[in-house]
Amino acid sequence: MQLGRHLRELWRLRIGVLIVFALALFVALSSIDRVSLFPPGVKGGRQLEIAAASTRVLIDSPRSEIIDLRTDTYDLTSLTSRADLIGNVMASAPVREYIARRARIDPLRIQAVSPITANVPRSLVEPGSEKRASDILRSTDQYRLDIQASPSVPILSVSSQAPNKEAAERLANGAVDGLRDYLRALAVRQGTDPNKQIRLEQLGRARGGVINHGIGLQIALLAFIFVFALGCCAVLFLARVYRGWSAAADEDGGDAPPPAGPARRAEHAVLAPASGRDLA
Repeated sequence: MQLGRHLRELWRLRIGVLIVFALALFVALSSIDRVSLFPPGVKGGRQLEIAAASTRVLIDSPRSEIIDLRTDTYDLTSLTSRADLIGNVMASAPVREYIARRARIDPLRIQAVSPITANVPRSLVEPGSEKRASDILRSTDQYRLDIQASPSVPILSVSSQAPNKEAAERLANGAVDGLRDYLRALAVRQGTDPNKQIRLEQLGRARGGVINHGIGLQIALLAFIFVFALGCCAVLFLARVYRGWSAAADEDGGDAPPPAGPARRAEHAVLAPASGRDLA
């Protein structure tokens, strides 16, 4: 019953509803595109989609402890701990420079989260790996690496986030290739024997995809519904305030006594000539 009354009242206020409709449409369009009023136009869509990719890296020795039957539990445990260390090195600022070159991304836009396992109770936070409050608004345009070390085997899981699928795959693969470049350069600087260097074996190239298909349409629809509903409530409220104001003004005007000034002047105008003739 009340809904029908509200709809009929809105129908009588069609001009206000049309204005609200246009405003809601503008807000919905602005939520997915960059709309310019001066000059009028649309400057291209906003980056709303998020893509992710992942790959895995085996940490091994030059003689491959994994396939050597002579490898004992102690050797595997040592490699597992080394994998945790390598994961933290991958998230460091110097390695991010190498990763950025491989992925063709500005290193300042890459955020990396280092492994946190049972063997490493304290989080090793590197510059750029912290989550800022402002990143919530621009997270769809950021490049993020999440590195996790297995607590039981010498394997690193590398997950990436980027604005599109190609960039996410490029970042995940670039994390492995960039780490190799960094370790190779470090070994050359320190003169480490190649036969005694850690070997990184990527278990398949990274594969990714978009994880929030249709997010633009959903955001635009929600923005339109919210603004339109709020605008219709505002139109009803203002209309009722106006009617109440008008009713109060009418009541104030009906209770006031009629002005006496004009009536007295009219009476004086009628009686004045007669009084003059009597005196004559």
